[in-house]
This record gives sequence, C-alpha cells and structure tokens, in this order.
Amino acid sequence: MHVIHGFDHFPLNARDGVVAIGNFDGVHRGHQALLAETRAIASRTRRRPCVMVFEPHPRVFFQPDKPHFRLTTLDQKVALLERYGIEVTIVLAFDALLAGLSAEAFVERVLVAGLGVSHVVVGYDFHYGKGRAGTTARLLEAGRELGFGVSLIDQVAVKGEPASSSAVRAELAQGDVRSAADMLGHWWRVAGRVEGGAKRGTGMGYPTANVMLAKGTTLAHGIYAVRVHVGAGCYDGAAYLGRRPTFDNGPAVLETFLLDFDGDLYGKEIELEFIAHLRSDRKFDSAEALVAQMDLDVAAARRILADVNRTDPFALPPLKA
Repeated sequence: MHVIHGFDHFPLNARDGVVAIGNFDGVHRGHQALLAETRAIASRTRRRPCVMVFEPHPRVFFQPDKPHFRLTTLDQKVALLERYGIEVTIVLAFDALLAGLSAEAFVERVLVAGLGVSHVVVGYDFHYGKGRAGTTARLLEAGRELGFGVSLIDQVAVKGEPASSSAVRAELAQGDVRSAADMLGHWWRVAGRVEGGAKRGTGMGYPTANVMLAKGTTLAHGIYAVRVHVGAGCYDGAAYLGRRPTFDNGPAVLETFLLDFDGDLYGKEIELEFIAHLRSDRKFDSAEALVAQMDLDVAAARRILADVNRTDPFALPPLKA
C-alpha cells in the first residue's frame, strides 16, 4: 500500500488512477461496493485502484468541540483498504483551505490538475466542495467536460438496513457487535497501547491489559468476547468496558484478560476484535461475587471464540503476496 498525503506534487506513477472518494470510516459493506467497482475498472483499464480519504473527518473540522465516534483510525483504515485490494491511499488534510474550495475548484485543482484521475467512483449521495454544493449530477457533467469517467454506486442494504457508518455506531452503542460485524463485513476493532492500571485484576487472578478508548467512543459498557492481536500473534480474551461500579465507579476503562497467555504487554500496541457481547456491566456485592461471575464470563468467552475460530464468518480477505 502506498500512502500519499496531499494533492500537490503528486507522484507521476500514481497519476491517471481510478479513485474512490469518501471518508470510509469503518470500511463497511457500502464502502466495499465502491472498492469493488474501483478494482474492476482499474483491472479493465490497466490502471491503479486508489482511494481518497479526508483527515480529520469533516465533521471533526466543522464541530471540533463535539465528540465524534470514529470507527477506524487512519492506520486501521489504510490496513483495511489494502485488504480490499486498494494499492494507493491519498490522504487529504481537511482544513480551511480544502473546505473553502468551490465544487468546480475541487474538481479542477484536486482531481484533474492534482491527481490526473482517469476515473472517479463515488456513492449515490456524494457531495463535495464548499457548502457541499457539488452533486453527483455536477460531477458527471464535469467528467464529460474534463475527460474523466464517473461511476455512481447505489445504496447497499444489510438485512434491510442501509449500510452506513452511523448505523454501525448505533449497533455498537447497544453493544451489538455481531450486528455491527454484519454491516461491516468484518469484526470491529480497537487499537491502543497497553497502560498500567490499579492491578485489581491481577489480585483476583485475572491480570488485564488496559487500553484507553478514543474520545467519543460510545461502545456499550459490559463484558465482551474478543480476540487480541499482539504483533503477529492472536489470543482469545474476555474484555471489560465500564466504570468498575463494584469498586469506585470511576472513569470508563477497557480491561482485557488474555486466555492462555503468559507475558508482559505493558507499553505494547495491541488490537482487539469484538466478537460477542456477553453481558452488561453491573455492581456486585463483593469482590468474591465478582470473581465468581468472571469465571463464568471467561468460560463463555472461551466457548464462543472456539466456535468462531473454527469457522470465522467475518474473516478479512488475505493480503496479496
């Protein structure tokens, strides 16, 4: 995967590509329809399949004080796009300069002069330019006038519901990670660096790897069966997200117990795949009662993950050699 920041001084070997445009937060099944069309056109015309994304998300730029639940970091997004066959990711800084470009200027300066696109792939409801004045009809007209192709992708539905990043966020806010995976086409993941904690889990026989969730994340509190990626390794685990009401009812924490793992994870980057929601968070009368429930939670996680590991319905496509 080649990652290129900006559209000025664009590399010659990346010009003339087939470019899908969007935010691609989560890279859900609707996004994957754009990616499939991009790959097909690129293969047919012997050009490179590319994606243009914006960083930060435009909503963050326009509403900086409002928390935004981001499904994927830029690094995660790039990794997913590579899995779905994209060769070049173009990252445009969404700043005052880009937000102020008119629809015509965006096409002429960014797409034509900057990237030299041969073809553009966008969703049916795509808007661009200052005030979102650019429409798909205007983009089609611009393509005819300036010599590039345009493909529009229809809405994709999953079990009767339109696939969207907002819909995925809504499922995660309810703790329904399986329905979120249905819409994503892969398990939802969280990445972060392991930090030190109060070590209560260690004292109860369940040492945990603690990761801070990004601001704005609204995953429902509770216990989850997870898979934990550490470098090239993958381990089953049981994760807790909540405020520890049995002890202090403090700030929300994400604590994960790795099954059958013996090692030091402090300071390491890990990534969690959320496989199943086991139960909601609640207060226990004693630490002993909590440990008894944790025993049941870990056993349930072990059973669920054993089934998923045998036949994974949401495994990512393999990377190309």
